[in-house]
Amino acid sequence: MSLTLYSHPFSSYCQKVLVALYENDVEFEYRTLEDPSAMEELRVRWPFARFPVLVDDGQTVVESTIIIEHLMLRHGGRVRWLPEDPVAALEVRFLDRFFDNDVMAAMSKPVFAAIKQDTARKDEAMVEARRALDLAYGWLEQRLQGRTWAAGENLSLADCAAAPSLFYADWVHEIADAYPAVRAYRSRLLAWPAFARAVDEARPFRGYFPLGAPDRD
Repeated sequence: MSLTLYSHPFSSYCQKVLVALYENDVEFEYRTLEDPSAMEELRVRWPFARFPVLVDDGQTVVESTIIIEHLMLRHGGRVRWLPEDPVAALEVRFLDRFFDNDVMAAMSKPVFAAIKQDTARKDEAMVEARRALDLAYGWLEQRLQGRTWAAGENLSLADCAAAPSLFYADWVHEIADAYPAVRAYRSRLLAWPAFARAVDEARPFRGYFPLGAPDRD
C-alpha cells in the first residue's frame, strides 16, 4: 500500500500529520511543497490547494485531523490516536479542536496580517492574539493538572495538534510563568522524538516566519 504526503516542513498542520506518521513508523513518500511540481500535483488532487494532503493507494485524504484518523484506521501502529472508548474519544476530539481553533487560529491572525504587510491590521491582530492566547493558556493550565499529555497519560490526536500549536503560539505570545503546567507540557512536546524530528526538519525555513522567529527552541 503506497502513501504519499504533500506537505511543507514549516507548516503547523503538516507537522501535526508528520508526528503521527513518525511516531508510528509509517512509511510514506514525502512530496515537499518546496518543489513546484509537487504543488501542481496537489492542486490536481485538491483544487483548494490547502495542505497537507495524503494520497493512499490513489485515494485523496485532506484536513489534518481526518488524515490522522485515516492513518490510524488504515495503517495502525503502536499508538492509537483515539481511545476505543467513545466517551474518552470525545474529549480527545474536543482537545484537538481546541488546539486548532483556539490556539493555532488565534496565533495565525497577526502572522497572516504580517504576510500581507498590513501593518495596521497586524498591530490590531497582535492585541487580539495576546488576549485570546492568554485565555487559552489559562484554560489549558487547569486542564493539564495531573496529566502528562493533553488527555491523560497516553499520547493522542490531541497531542499531535498541541505540539505545533503551542510551539508557534509561544513565538507569537510567549507562555508566561503564570502557566507552569502549559510551559512544562510544551517542553515535553518538544522532547517528544517525533515532534523534535519535525521541528529539526523545519529549521531551515525559520526565515519564513513573518514576525521573526525567536532565538529559542
